[in-house]
Amino acid sequence: MTPDEYIETLEEPRRGEIRELHDLIRETVPDLEPHIAYGMLGYGPFHYRYASGREGDASLLGLSSRKRYISLYVLCTTEDGYLAEQYAERLPKADIGKSCVRFKRTADIDRDTLRELIAEAGRIGPAAAEA
Repeated sequence: MTPDEYIETLEEPRRGEIRELHDLIRETVPDLEPHIAYGMLGYGPFHYRYASGREGDASLLGLSSRKRYISLYVLCTTEDGYLAEQYAERLPKADIGKSCVRFKRTADIDRDTLRELIAEAGRIGPAAAEA
């Protein structure tokens, strides 16, 4: 399944919202290859390996339509911790976990702040794998 096919499977109004976010991500970080991973849109696939030897594949950014909300996953850290958490005050209508920004609809989110978060993740790159 392609990213466009994934988006087309969604019901409105969610389809339009995910399409809008997909376009925002593509415009902001065009070098991050879009793909489908784990039943969601992924951008910037990478392979990781922990010091323990465990390894796998992930994406720098993920976008998913859940039943009650939209999730934007940001697998990126800075010396201050998880990048998504650093935007909690600037995205007050979102529920933000370590690497996930959840919101009910795109109208609840400041697009400029979201674009800044996405661009910063693109500059920094994937979170470092730890043991």
